[in-house]
Amino acid sequence: MKIAYFTHSLASCWNHGNAHFLRGVLRELIARGHEVHALEPEGSWSLANLRADHGDAGLDAYRAAYPELSSRTFRADVDPAELVDDADLVIMHEWNDPDLVAAIGRLRASDGRFTLLFHDTHHRAVSDPKAIRAFDLSGYDGVLAFGEALSEVYRRWGWGKRVWTWHEAADTRLFHPPAEEGPRSGLVWIGNWGDGERTQELEDFLFRPAEHAALPLDIYGVRYPKEALATLARHHVRYHGWAPNARAPEIFAHHLATVHVPRRYYSTILPGIPTIRIFEALACGIPLVSAPWQDAEQLFRSGTDYLTAADGTEVTRRLTALARDPALRAELTRNGLETIRARHTCAHRVDQLLAIVAGLTTKQLEDAA
Repeated sequence: MKIAYFTHSLASCWNHGNAHFLRGVLRELIARGHEVHALEPEGSWSLANLRADHGDAGLDAYRAAYPELSSRTFRADVDPAELVDDADLVIMHEWNDPDLVAAIGRLRASDGRFTLLFHDTHHRAVSDPKAIRAFDLSGYDGVLAFGEALSEVYRRWGWGKRVWTWHEAADTRLFHPPAEEGPRSGLVWIGNWGDGERTQELEDFLFRPAEHAALPLDIYGVRYPKEALATLARHHVRYHGWAPNARAPEIFAHHLATVHVPRRYYSTILPGIPTIRIFEALACGIPLVSAPWQDAEQLFRSGTDYLTAADGTEVTRRLTALARDPALRAELTRNGLETIRARHTCAHRVDQLLAIVAGLTTKQLEDAA
């Protein structure tokens, strides 16, 4: 099958979390013999910011980790038909231009040669619904939503059985425990400051508990304004700036534990949607403590795959216990890996995607008969 995926950027993961999952999925599809084409618009802000900060060398880790992946950059005035070409399956990520989204939909409606899916991996459907409702999806066969709560939004918008919950997952070809264990110390958190969606939560569930547990904390990420850097300094946090996602397993391997601090939307109006860092951290075998988060879809075994905490004081107790108890760390590592390998790899998600497409193809053939 020939597959075209329209992404904001495959090459850059600078403040672009979808690139993590997409790389793993496309690599799995290629390994199964499918022809894959990633398409990204010229001048994407993620790639532009990456190059502004680190130059072309900022792409070295991605290129080394994913030699089989590449992407084609297109101009805004390109003929959409040229991009789709003779693809059997086209997937459009929601962080694309509305005109492009509509144009690809019109192509699908006019000739019906390919299956067309819209992929939503953000909270804008509830935080900025006008932005998502502005997309003309009338020519699309269905929607892939990265959580059941988001799928429910699309069902309310009339998509019914044509929306599928397609969770993110870990690319276990890259995200796995180190081949040989080395020294581990302190805590690590890999994440972007963002738009104030978890500012207080980071202080309550990460900075203060790490300080109270007397554990050094290393942070990697982008978009930390001056006030955020001042907060980190006040809590004696070591800030390292951006790190390529391809280096995350190496970074995890040097630390005792990490913490999950969900963005506010995913702990309130879109419950049950974890950040991809949970999948990646557990796949790497690093113990994890989570701030309050409702695993509404029972993706994990709360308290078994990771430790939970109701408040900052409890986070401190959990972190202290992890630092002192190698057996507890080993148990969490074993349990988290078990769940990832059984349910949450990119191979699992490719199985699901191919089943969705097969069902749609069968229906299209039946409708045409």
